[in-house]
Amino acid sequence: MKKFIALLLSASMVFTFASCGNETENKQDKPDDTSKAGDAFDTIKANEQTKAGETVKISDNIEKENVSSSLTEKGMDAASDFAFELLRKNGNDQGNILISPLSVLSALSMTMNGAEGETLNEMEETFKIDRDSLNTFMSAYKDILTSSDEYKLKLANSIWFNNKGFTVNPEFLKKNASYYGADIYTAPFTNETLKDINSWVNEKTDGMIPTILDSIDSKESMMFIINALSFDGLWTEPYYANNVEEGDFYSQDKEKTKAFFLLGDENLYIENSLASGFIKPYKGGKYSFAALLPNEGVNLDELVLSLSGKDVRNMLKNPQKCIVYTKLPKFKVEYETELNDALKAMGMESLFDEDNANLSSLGTTDTNLYVNKVFHKTFISLGEQGTKAGATTAIAIEKAMGMPALEIKEVNLDRPFLYMIFDNETGIPFFVGTLKEPKE
Repeated sequence: MKKFIALLLSASMVFTFASCGNETENKQDKPDDTSKAGDAFDTIKANEQTKAGETVKISDNIEKENVSSSLTEKGMDAASDFAFELLRKNGNDQGNILISPLSVLSALSMTMNGAEGETLNEMEETFKIDRDSLNTFMSAYKDILTSSDEYKLKLANSIWFNNKGFTVNPEFLKKNASYYGADIYTAPFTNETLKDINSWVNEKTDGMIPTILDSIDSKESMMFIINALSFDGLWTEPYYANNVEEGDFYSQDKEKTKAFFLLGDENLYIENSLASGFIKPYKGGKYSFAALLPNEGVNLDELVLSLSGKDVRNMLKNPQKCIVYTKLPKFKVEYETELNDALKAMGMESLFDEDNANLSSLGTTDTNLYVNKVFHKTFISLGEQGTKAGATTAIAIEKAMGMPALEIKEVNLDRPFLYMIFDNETGIPFFVGTLKEPKE
């Protein structure tokens, strides 16, 4: 009988967005007051048990590595390619789809620090980058996803583990503390621990994701690895009441549905052979929204299949400057999916094999460790003032048993389209979605 041992979570992003520019500052929040710092790391290695109901923070006692990180082209291409490959492999749903590739990548890259052998090889081949290079890239990328007085973006990572029946590898904790800034907690995995974890997620996502776990089995659950991102900002150019009109949105089957459209004129136009679109900045000059509308006669799925991360980054970083009359539907999407099949199709097969998975660098228990489930939940709400978006990824590890225009363009998003939220410095999309039916 399989026993649940770990759940790896990436609770991600709350967005109310803002413009273009390039200033960043990563602000790590401290965990909830329910988390108590105390025991030295040596006591954890010795499997000393915590008191009933007590959560103990130990990361302050972990000596971190000196990390030299950089935003390499290889890393940026790998992150962008992963985004669209994940969207393609998970694109079987008929309705709206929204994923946060950064959320999933953060969770998996931290997990990869516990992988060895064929499992590690498959993950590196899927990501198109080796583990050490991915660690240094993710550390550098984390540092540019920052806050300012005009917008707020918080990035936080944590690892929670039950040291009863499971011996965690100190090097695994050290790497994730060094590269990902992960706070480390040890807890008895009681109902109080459940409250602490959900409280942490709720705080780090500014209430967008109030809970991530429904229950914890104190005997079988061994670890939770959590990534949380939250963003709060506004459009550089908001929409006013006279910019909103009701109209028809046409599905892929040409069925009409009523929607409220935001009318505007932008000055950043993007296109390729299959689609045209625009970029709308968020206030503060750091982040932007982009939409790509398939050309007439081109199916949205055909567009998604054609995209590579490198090509999309080039498009986002080199827009054409002209007047773009835009029509953008207000919409809200809540989406959840299980990513097992998508990740297997991308090449991570042994990770999900209870006999052949090799997560030996994560820690040790009486039987083999493997990933049982990868859950992903997202949320986005786009309106007159800006954008709010949130995401969470849960990986369950079990043991076996304004410039002069050259011309005027028009982009009318009144039928299914692709959209992204990305940082302007790298052009890496950290939210990617396909809107097939606008809902509020």
